Amino acid sequence: MPLKHEVLHRTVGPVRVSWTPRDTIIYALGVGAGQNDPTTDLEYTTGDTPFVLPVFAVTLLQFHGPQIDLGQIEPAARLHAEQALSVYSPLPPSGSIDVTRSVTGIYDKGSAAIVSIESTATDPSTGAVLATALSNSFIRGEGGFGGPKTPPAPPAVPDTQPDITLTATTRPEQALLYRLSGDYNSLHYSPAVAAQAGYSRPILHGLCTYGIAGRVLLQQLCGGEPRRFHGIFGRFTKAVLPGEALTVQVWRSRTNRAAFRVLDQSGAVVIDRGRFDFDERVPS
Repeated sequence: MPLKHEVLHRTVGPVRVSWTPRDTIIYALGVGAGQNDPTTDLEYTTGDTPFVLPVFAVTLLQFHGPQIDLGQIEPAARLHAEQALSVYSPLPPSGSIDVTRSVTGIYDKGSAAIVSIESTATDPSTGAVLATALSNSFIRGEGGFGGPKTPPAPPAVPDTQPDITLTATTRPEQALLYRLSGDYNSLHYSPAVAAQAGYSRPILHGLCTYGIAGRVLLQQLCGGEPRRFHGIFGRFTKAVLPGEALTVQVWRSRTNRAAFRVLDQSGAVVIDRGRFDFDERVPS
């Protein structure tokens, strides 16, 4: 099998990763900031008051850190299954981090394998952990090796009406803009690769949908204040086509935490079992 099982528990890095305000602005635009009204979200889309969307950290950890060779995996065979991000200190508009990455699990799903990769960002000067990300990828055709089963699923969203319903739009060229943040998987721009994977046309990056959810939840639950953001988790359940409208349903499950899910314009769930952790007010 092309999946390299010997990478389990292997750690690579650290690799120094740097960014500028231009990178944070491109990311913000890629996840829809200012899309419906360019006079909104200016704190993220201009250099005048350069705040950084906390979910920007996931691009530094996933796309720009050290790479782990999982084997000769076809792009159409690897799908993003779940993503978690924790941010312990707001990122400045420009800076550097050291990124390490390790394979923390390879699980047998029968017809496929789930590979878990954890990425950690540390401050180069102090060694303090600034952010962590855990990504689970579904790799078709790589199961049946007799490995462990996946860990228990995160809790489902409540079986009640949501407390808050938010809407967001995507543009037909959204994937082309989002890929400038570092995810160049051809599944998101090549009609041939998309057809090979069974899609009518290239699909939106799962992390773009994830970033859109993180942006609107930050605005709704944190007043747009990055210091109130702690983390976000989501399970990807269905591809989004660029240009579709999205609905984010939110349940205030308890203090400092909300459950959420994202629906496409047909009402199908595209991110499920979502969790958003935040402070109710700006930390002192």
